[in-house]
Amino acid sequence: MTLTGSQIASTLRPPVLLLRDPAVVRLLPGPFRLGAFRDRMLGGPQRRRIYLTAFVPVLRHGTSPDPTASGGTPSRGRHTATPPRPGYPGRVPEGHTIHRLAVRHRRLFAGDKVAASSPQGRFAAGAVVLSGAVLEDTEAYGKHLLHHYGNGLSLHVHLGLYGRFTDGEGEPPPPHGQIRLRLTSDRHWLDLRGPAACEVFEPSDVERLRARLGADPLRDDADPDVAYRRIRRSSAPLAALLLDQSVVAGAGLIFVTEVLFRAGLAPSTPGRRLSEELWQAVWADLRALMRLAVTTGRIDTVREHHLPEAMGRPPRVDRHGGEVYVYRRAGQPCHVCGDPVRRAELAGRNSYWCPTCQPGDH
Repeated sequence: MTLTGSQIASTLRPPVLLLRDPAVVRLLPGPFRLGAFRDRMLGGPQRRRIYLTAFVPVLRHGTSPDPTASGGTPSRGRHTATPPRPGYPGRVPEGHTIHRLAVRHRRLFAGDKVAASSPQGRFAAGAVVLSGAVLEDTEAYGKHLLHHYGNGLSLHVHLGLYGRFTDGEGEPPPPHGQIRLRLTSDRHWLDLRGPAACEVFEPSDVERLRARLGADPLRDDADPDVAYRRIRRSSAPLAALLLDQSVVAGAGLIFVTEVLFRAGLAPSTPGRRLSEELWQAVWADLRALMRLAVTTGRIDTVREHHLPEAMGRPPRVDRHGGEVYVYRRAGQPCHVCGDPVRRAELAGRNSYWCPTCQPGDH
């Protein structure tokens, strides 16, 4: 069934999940387009930051990870697909995953003319304007992925909790599941399922995205001094500030939890108490940990003398993988001092810390 713009507008009820997609914008009556559309449908500019993804509830399956994010092998040959594997349910991929994807997608498609389609149908109009364009470059900024095309447009993807990519060589397999976007070239194919955002950006949209994000430790153009000025003016907990994507882009709960442990800082430490010297050390350590994760495809934060083989302890068993000090280790002995790791809610998120190695008010 095809709905007119007026029918679409009349059926929306908060809290509606809405695709930010040219197909929807073109269908809506003139007064609802662009900024007016966002304000009127979301109840004001203060709610623009909410990503809206569909007219119907988001499907909550398909949690197997992007194979490039985990270092897995992509599909090869005709009509073959990457088998599902355990993923990261309930957790948005951290910035290293997005940077790995940007590198991989550049290797697969840069310089190639691509054909774009939306087997699911929810990105049909966006696929039309990208199809036939040459993918010139890719970019990762925090948890956002951009494909830049020769026609001046960009594809913006935010994976959210359930988004994942699969790719392969040769012809793609027959579509199955909810494929939001399929890209193909003469050599490779790429499928995207379940993202929080999949939209076409004009150059001005790309600039607005960059402007609202904080310093990305994995980008060479990152300015940690700008982030520190935000932190130094705030009395909010350090953990909350480092998780704020407008302060530091790309660091999620694992990196933030672990870098604070390694610095001996309690997650509840007010930002204004952080010295510039200590901030520089935290920033350098965060960059090193995230760069290592880009290389290995997993998050490991323990130093060599605390690895299982060095301590004679069993390796960590957790669906998130990687050797860590305190993340998701509540009640277990700290690898450094042996005291139990604690957990509490802080700014709406789980917080993990060792009260001996990270003294402070909790």
